[in-house]
Amino acid sequence: MSLIKLNQNRLFPWTNNGLRPFFNDDNLFNTPFFEEDALLPAMNVKEHDEGFDIEFVAPGFTKKDFEVTIDEDVLHICGEKEKESEETEEAYTRKEFSYNSFERSLKLPKSVNTDQEVKATYKNGILKLNLLKKEATKEVTKKVIEVV
Repeated sequence: MSLIKLNQNRLFPWTNNGLRPFFNDDNLFNTPFFEEDALLPAMNVKEHDEGFDIEFVAPGFTKKDFEVTIDEDVLHICGEKEKESEETEEAYTRKEFSYNSFERSLKLPKSVNTDQEVKATYKNGILKLNLLKKEATKEVTKKVIEVV
């Protein structure tokens, strides 16, 4: 299965060499936090005779936070969640918010049957997808034909 390579440091363009001279080679922007791959959920792809199992580790999300689509043999997985809280006391107001999102795209092989339903489940922080193969591409057992 081939994957679509994302542009390195697309989210944080300053981590290349753009601002490095201003920080005297400080290691602040060289930490794994600023690498784009660190912001993406871990992914496992398993191929078996009937199809493919794809798992994404995305804790803290809910089922409603995901959008999974297939468009022209490309599987798109998007996750987005927002959280806001506000606490007002006599002398202060505390307001906090967070926003988390990710997007992954995978080029599907021709053996995947995109006409059949894709099964998607989310449990214990793991999004699991099951894609079936086309009947013609399933491995055929070797057949010996006797010559008479």
